[in-house]
Amino acid sequence: MKKGIIFIISAPSGTGKSTLIKKLLNNNSYLFCDMTISISYTTRIIRPGEHNGIHYHFISKLKFKEMIDNDDFLEYAKVFNNYYGTSKKNINRFISNGINVLLDIDWQGARQIKKKTNNSKSIFILPPSIKELYTRLKNRSQDSDDVINKRMSKAISEINHYSDYDYLIINDNIKIAIDNLKSIIVSSKLKTQYQKYNHNQLLKNLLNNSI
Repeated sequence: MKKGIIFIISAPSGTGKSTLIKKLLNNNSYLFCDMTISISYTTRIIRPGEHNGIHYHFISKLKFKEMIDNDDFLEYAKVFNNYYGTSKKNINRFISNGINVLLDIDWQGARQIKKKTNNSKSIFILPPSIKELYTRLKNRSQDSDDVINKRMSKAISEINHYSDYDYLIINDNIKIAIDNLKSIIVSSKLKTQYQKYNHNQLLKNLLNNSI
C-alpha cells in the first residue's frame, strides 16, 4: 500500500498562498499522485461566501477545547483570538491510503507537525518585498486599515520563522512560484524512502530477478 506525504505550506497573509494552492489542486495530473487539502477546524465566525465543511469546519470554542482534551488534533494554534486545528484522524486516513495532503497552516502548527511526524515536508512562501505585501493586502479591499496594520505586524513576525522550513519560495511571479511548488512535490515523491515503500514488491522482484 502506498504512503502519502504531508506538505505544509505557510506564508504571511497576502503572500498569494491561497492562489498557489488553488492552482496546484485545479491541475495536479502532472504530479502523478493523489493530492487533497486538509480542511481545518476553527472557532472564528464564518465569513460571507464561506461554507462549513468546505472552507473550514466551524465549531464553538467549547467544542474545540473538548477536541484538544481528547487529543483529536495533530496540531492547533490560537491566531487573532481564534483557534485553528488539524484533525489527526483525517490526516492519518489520507496518508494511510496513499493520498498526499496539503496543510495550509502557520509556523506554530508546522513546528508541532514536524515534531510528531516523519513524513512531512514544509514550504514557506515569501513576498518579493514588504512594500508589495502591503500593496496586496490593501488591494484585496477586505480589511480596514487597522486590520491591515495588524496583519503587517504579524507578517513580519512570521517571516522570522522562514529558516525552520525545508523549502523557500519567493512569490514574485505566480507562474514561476507554482512551478517551484510543483517541483518540490514531485521531487519529494521520488525520494528513495518513499519509492522503496510505495514500490516494495517491484524492488523485491527486480532484486530476485523475478519475471
